[in-house]
Amino acid sequence: MPSPRTQQAIARLATLTPRQIVAELDRYIVGQADAKKSVAIALRNRWRRQRAPESIRDEISPNNIILIGPTGVGKTEIARRLAKLSGAPFVKVEASKFTEVGYVGRDVESMIRDLIENAIDMVRTEREVEVDDLANEKVDERILDLLLPVPPSLAAEASPDARAEHEQALERHKRTRDKLKALLLDGQLETREVEVEVTQSGPGMPGAVMPGAPEGLESMADWFRDLLPKRKKRRTVKVSEARRILLDEELEKLIDLDDITSDALERAEAMGIVFLDEIDKIAGERGQGGGPDVSREGVQRDLLPIVEGSNVQTKYGNVKTDHILFVAAGAFHVSKPSDLIPELQGRFPIRVELKALTEADFVRIMTEPENALTKQYAALVAAEGAQLEFTAEGIAELARVAARVNERMENIGARRLHTVMTTLLEELLYELPDRGRDTVTVSAEMVRERLKAIAEDEDLRKYIL
Repeated sequence: MPSPRTQQAIARLATLTPRQIVAELDRYIVGQADAKKSVAIALRNRWRRQRAPESIRDEISPNNIILIGPTGVGKTEIARRLAKLSGAPFVKVEASKFTEVGYVGRDVESMIRDLIENAIDMVRTEREVEVDDLANEKVDERILDLLLPVPPSLAAEASPDARAEHEQALERHKRTRDKLKALLLDGQLETREVEVEVTQSGPGMPGAVMPGAPEGLESMADWFRDLLPKRKKRRTVKVSEARRILLDEELEKLIDLDDITSDALERAEAMGIVFLDEIDKIAGERGQGGGPDVSREGVQRDLLPIVEGSNVQTKYGNVKTDHILFVAAGAFHVSKPSDLIPELQGRFPIRVELKALTEADFVRIMTEPENALTKQYAALVAAEGAQLEFTAEGIAELARVAARVNERMENIGARRLHTVMTTLLEELLYELPDRGRDTVTVSAEMVRERLKAIAEDEDLRKYIL
């Protein structure tokens, strides 16, 4: 049975119907209705499974999805937005980075360990928000103790004869402290210097474990880290920096790390999403042994138990992958999904083909999403006090140039818009601090003039990402 906190996280999915999920994805991603519909159903099924009777709940497996389509059409963005929308632990990995067990490189189980790390960061952030007010109150009190320490004479117990005088001194100290607290809360003491005690790592501390190292080495490094003594050092810092140092210490005291780990493991198992990109790079003609692709099929076979459901050992404990949602994606230019081994194909029952982007899609991408590229560049220009505006004709011309370059060279989808937009605004962004705060209007004529080299030059290599 999931913990109350995990149940609360799952309960938040109750308000997200498939139609609402698609509507949220539409705010950032243009088109690809079939893919959005499939991932929306998969996400809703996470909540539906938790509502099912216990007798059958564990038997309901997630419908893993494979997204097929050229680069730059929104495969990664769909998975990333889905995880953000659901508040689920999420990790993006590239299948081409993995190697078969026995070869140098990352093993496939490392993606589950990465997922757990992300889940722990997510749960820890939630806990920090819950205790933030209390932690800041404690930090304020500690800073006041540093600014106005209690004199030894007041800290000691007063004799009966001097008790009245002692109480008066305590009252004066309290009034002074209250005045200091008012100034501190008002932000007037941030530049004052105080002396704080900082914990340092002991000598001979092992460095970070190299990527791809076995799990045992990472655990051993943590063991050494805990074993070595912690040294204390006093530093003189400003109140603003002391606040950051002391806040970290107070959060450590208020947060139960074991509780965080337990919740993170539960949430990863019940709600985790793994986005497995470039899965087409490990596909190849079956039975072709030897050569540089010798481990491709081995990687696929290593993936099988994890995608189907198994226990993966991490430094925080074993993780069951039975109900983790796997979303794979690939362009499949050279290979095709049927080149994957049949067993792995069966682990991804839902297949969705994403369409290549057209010139009309580029126009929508630059105008409709909340994070549209035109809005991003307008915000960058506004930081200098100027204004950047795009006419409808200017956007249409940008879309036409991007679509034409994609047709003549490598089709990199919406990423081509970054190349075209950067080239268009390069001079403006360079000169912006030195020019007036006038409004710059991007018209079709300006686009044609600035992007003439891209539109007419056959040698476009410098403009390819």
